[in-house]
Amino acid sequence: MKALGIVLIVLGIVGLVYGGISWTKKETIFDAGPVEIATTKRESVPLPPIVGGLLLAVGVVLVLRKK
Repeated sequence: MKALGIVLIVLGIVGLVYGGISWTKKETIFDAGPVEIATTKRESVPLPPIVGGLLLAVGVVLVLRKK
């Protein structure tokens, strides 16, 4: 459960600081032997601040919880 708590803490901090999670994805548009045309797309998943705060709070509770 501590590992899940740490993951939730990291996701909560990322959600609060950056407003979401984003990544870059490479797509090949045309590929004919040695000729290749590719593009990069930036995709993201927005996280409202309340969700980031909730993820952070739940993560802290899971990490600090004693068994």
